[in-house]
Amino acid sequence: MKIAVLGGGHGCYAAAADLAEQGHDVAFWRRDKASLAGIMRTGEIILKDASGTRAVKLGLVTDDLSAAVSSVALVVIPLPATAQADLAETLAPHLEDGQVVFIPPGTFGSLIFARAMKKAGNDAAVSFAETGTLPYLARKHGEDNVTISVRATRLPTGIFPASRTDQAFAILEQAYPAVERLDDCLSGALMNAGPIIHPPLIMMNAGPLEHFDAWDIHNEGTQPSIRSVTDALDAERVALREALGYGAPHFPLADYYDDARPEWMYGNASHERLTDSGDWREKIDLHTHRYLREDIALGLVFYVTLGRWANVDMPVASGLVALASAVTGDDLINGPRSWQGLGLDGMSHEDVTKLLHDGKI
Repeated sequence: MKIAVLGGGHGCYAAAADLAEQGHDVAFWRRDKASLAGIMRTGEIILKDASGTRAVKLGLVTDDLSAAVSSVALVVIPLPATAQADLAETLAPHLEDGQVVFIPPGTFGSLIFARAMKKAGNDAAVSFAETGTLPYLARKHGEDNVTISVRATRLPTGIFPASRTDQAFAILEQAYPAVERLDDCLSGALMNAGPIIHPPLIMMNAGPLEHFDAWDIHNEGTQPSIRSVTDALDAERVALREALGYGAPHFPLADYYDDARPEWMYGNASHERLTDSGDWREKIDLHTHRYLREDIALGLVFYVTLGRWANVDMPVASGLVALASAVTGDDLINGPRSWQGLGLDGMSHEDVTKLLHDGKI
């Protein structure tokens, strides 16, 4: 299958190498031509995982977005949500009938991309897919190589518009057999694990993060008191899902930490493999890092403001947003991915349900 992978992040490199190794014809696009130069020269990404280290040949490496997405069946965008609005505007004129745009995870980015197409006057029948996490736990080590520590074994995924779910999954399953059907893309957005895992870890580890040159929030930073806050935060997410009519499985984060519980998105022992890798021992700037600018300022704000609209009390989530706002000095709760920032706060539940199913912007 012809697939385009867009972006230069950890997940983007992992997706390009992994999908190409599976035998797909992968076009890899990155805006930054200077950083792409080495791969453009060799046409390869060096992939390291449990099977060893090897060079994986890509079908096309380019900084030409139109060339990358032309005639492909699937467009994979494993970028942070902070990059979605700009890329959506650039990509919108180039999308074609029948294509599926996979946004893992999405933070309700489906609406951002669909609105950009509408603004660009592109009426192509395109489906957008959102899932709960990146298909990979991965880290780049240079501009031509990536290490994959863990691959997702379950990817709960919702489609926008939901009316195209069958067509979208027929394509998605060829690249990612681990995808599991959800009702719609809002259900997919409410599976996003980043706003549950990372906010307690960075807010409650603020001292060591600012004191030490590097700190592993997933290893020595994950202590019982912090895990208790994470569980309470995740219970609010599940309550929100249930209030909106979404049933189980909800993929509670407790399953990720306890192999005796049902299999989570990354399978058993995934937390141990992540901490054993050492790749997440890093310097985290609380003002700029994506754990704050993506997972709190966009993801957790999305949860809290959607909760207000749905009359679901979310005190732990609200408190973490308030703490992050105090640290940064920014009014995060009124940001662009808030329910009001998306322009949806005046809609009824029935209006939102219809939007999710029909996709009419």
